[in-house]
Amino acid sequence: MVILNEKLEFPPVDRTDPYGILAIGGDLSIDRLLLAYNNGIFPWYSEDEPIIWYSPDERMVLFPEEVKISKSMRSVLRKEGFKVTMNQCFQDVIRNCKTIDRGDGLGTWITDELENAFIKLHELGIAISFEVWKDEKLVGGLYGLDLGFIFCGESMFSKMSNASKVAFIEMAKYYQNKGYELIDCQVYNNHLASLGAVEISREEFQEYLKKGKQSNHNLNKK
Repeated sequence: MVILNEKLEFPPVDRTDPYGILAIGGDLSIDRLLLAYNNGIFPWYSEDEPIIWYSPDERMVLFPEEVKISKSMRSVLRKEGFKVTMNQCFQDVIRNCKTIDRGDGLGTWITDELENAFIKLHELGIAISFEVWKDEKLVGGLYGLDLGFIFCGESMFSKMSNASKVAFIEMAKYYQNKGYELIDCQVYNNHLASLGAVEISREEFQEYLKKGKQSNHNLNKK
């Protein structure tokens, strides 16, 4: 495990410890965060801890065309009257993700410093939010980073049944239409698995990153 300093670099991602921790320290500058996410690395830590950088051996991802929409969810999408918007209230979305009670007693991993960093990324057009509304009230949503070839999902919240699922499904449809091959969901959980996300190896994930960055580079040259 490497202790980072002010130098803008990370060790190779295959040097993680058994828990997927690659490095500790550094900062949450825009440049460091973009370097991290473009290389499959993300910060995950609590307020009383140093910044911890992860690159797990098994990566949870969604292939957008494989999002699972159950029969009951199709009915919800048709009948529940949800409205989905994009980038209408990013700060409200990240604040809800930060403060909502998830019932696990673990508190939040979205520190004040991380929240402020993502707000700056949103102002640059890189951090994106999807909002779900019901009767003009914000009832769910998610946010993450759009790197131009992959969407890196960060967190979601729901204040009523199915609202975060609606956000996830609409996000998947949006990026499928944009031609993105992959949505990064970081680590396994049952909620994501029920929506079609699967685990792939770090090596396979790195290949998708490499291919996506090259494709994006070629497009930008035209």
